[in-house]
Amino acid sequence: MKHVLEREQLVRRPLGEVFAFFADAANLERLTPARLHFRILSPLPIAMKAGALIDYELRLFAVPFRWRTLIETFEPMRRFSDVQLRGPYRTWHHVHEFEAVSEGTRMRDRVEYEVPLGPLGEVARSVFVTRQVESIFDFRREAIERIFPAPAEGQPHDHA
Repeated sequence: MKHVLEREQLVRRPLGEVFAFFADAANLERLTPARLHFRILSPLPIAMKAGALIDYELRLFAVPFRWRTLIETFEPMRRFSDVQLRGPYRTWHHVHEFEAVSEGTRMRDRVEYEVPLGPLGEVARSVFVTRQVESIFDFRREAIERIFPAPAEGQPHDHA
């Protein structure tokens, strides 16, 4: 059974700056809670483009996992998507969208995922997986706010 998580966030910084940050795979660690012990295994820098592969490891519920992601689509300054080729989920498809708006950049995330293990996996999802996925994206929202603070009142800000 597929489940969907959708998030939207306004970042009061120009589209070019925000997209460049997300297009650099090395920044994934800054957006991931320390409790996951996230570590990129692929040599950096990674050329972000459709077909790029990223290997990393993390711990979910104290269990170590290796995760391989394929960058499925890459449209500079607009969107990219990644799919899990190997990892803890049965399926994982994450679409990242970016839009220039008068206040800065609107980011949208849509994650479609399925848990493994059939009905047993669904019980685990309802008990803790959904909460875990949501807490990771909550952390990400807060990290983005720290990384991209809004310009001070009265200061001009770019829209490029």
